[in-house]
Amino acid sequence: YDIQIRNAAGEAVAAEEKGLLFIRGIPGVSLFKEYYRNDEATEAAFDADGWFNTGDMVRSDADGWLFFSDREKDMLKVGAENVAASEIESVIMQTGLVEECAVVAQKHDMLDEVPVVFVIPSAKGLDLSAEELTQEIIGHCMVNLADFKVVRDVHMVSSLPRSTLEKIAKNELRARLQPIKSS
Repeated sequence: YDIQIRNAAGEAVAAEEKGLLFIRGIPGVSLFKEYYRNDEATEAAFDADGWFNTGDMVRSDADGWLFFSDREKDMLKVGAENVAASEIESVIMQTGLVEECAVVAQKHDMLDEVPVVFVIPSAKGLDLSAEELTQEIIGHCMVNLADFKVVRDVHMVSSLPRSTLEKIAKNELRARLQPIKSS
């Protein structure tokens, strides 16, 4: 395989810079050839030179080791900024108030998207009212994240939907949200 890490403009990035992972191999031998009966998806996934966009956000170190950080589809576009859901989730988990969380994008008419979080409260979090838990989580985010990364809303749930591979089904969480219209 050949690999490249590219920025949003499609240019290769230097070591320690985060970008999208592209791989190239022999189609049908060392790399899959196409999406089954889905020409549009195949065309979107491969560039003109045969590089496949994995959808993984990664960085490499000076020795060439790869470090996976997120999935492209889990990135939020807040105004002109790209935001990794995993970064916000990590900060929220530091509160000790949640057992598990998932940050997703909520459509916003001025900012494109804003981050919101679905949380399963921990035993400590259950000692708080819904309003207190929301205030604690948002307050913690305000102290530890840039303003545009602060979650706009907190949704408490007893469980998070999962795929057959046990990954959190963020598409199902996004479907629960209504777009925000600023007035």
